[in-house]
Amino acid sequence: MVYSHTKQKHPIMFQFKQFKIEQDRCAMKVGTDGVLLGAWTPLINNPFNILDIGAGTGLVALMLAQRSNAEQIDAIEIDDDAYEQATENFENSPWNDRLYCYHAGLDEFVDEVDEEFDLIVSNPPFYTDEYKSGDNQRDNARFEDSLPFEDLVEAADFFLSENGVFSLIIPFKEEEKLKTLCQERGLFPLKITRVKGTPTTEIKRSLMAFSRINQAPLVDELVIETARHQYTSEYIELTKEFYLKL
Repeated sequence: MVYSHTKQKHPIMFQFKQFKIEQDRCAMKVGTDGVLLGAWTPLINNPFNILDIGAGTGLVALMLAQRSNAEQIDAIEIDDDAYEQATENFENSPWNDRLYCYHAGLDEFVDEVDEEFDLIVSNPPFYTDEYKSGDNQRDNARFEDSLPFEDLVEAADFFLSENGVFSLIIPFKEEEKLKTLCQERGLFPLKITRVKGTPTTEIKRSLMAFSRINQAPLVDELVIETARHQYTSEYIELTKEFYLKL
């Protein structure tokens, strides 16, 4: 589960320690980004309710259900097949009474729901035009034009409670852009973790958490592997409650 440009065969079902993910109908399969976001997202405010924007398989929402005491975990997903799959994954989990998926786009959800959330998470689409594959379902799940960062930040500001946290994973090269968009709406970095596949590779991702409190953020770095399938102690510590073999 490390960043690479090689095509990997994905299993139809992915078994974690406390839940499973069926993913045969989802364009975006279980991957490192989602697992990192679900495991890393700060729960320092002990959230009562959580919103996952762009649920995909439902992975991140399920990880947060396992990690938190949140009584309400809502997810939104616009793609028909992904919505149905996330709903099934929620229903088949130990936390099905706390999880709910809305079949809606972000704009519809903003228009129809007037509620604040203590935690908002998103593993947003972010590849640029040059990576488009021609598979519309996969492209929409993965490309920024289907959920621009501007819209995502605007929605986070709209839905975030006073003491809430907004957490997401993005390409490292987009970090400054996202900081600027958030600052324009009074959202400030709380924690930033920059992710590298190995000690010698470049930083690929930024895990970022924002709050309404303007303070000096905690900034650190996470390396996933020292060699192929030789995971670092930091990565194991972060994900061991989820992966079967860690």
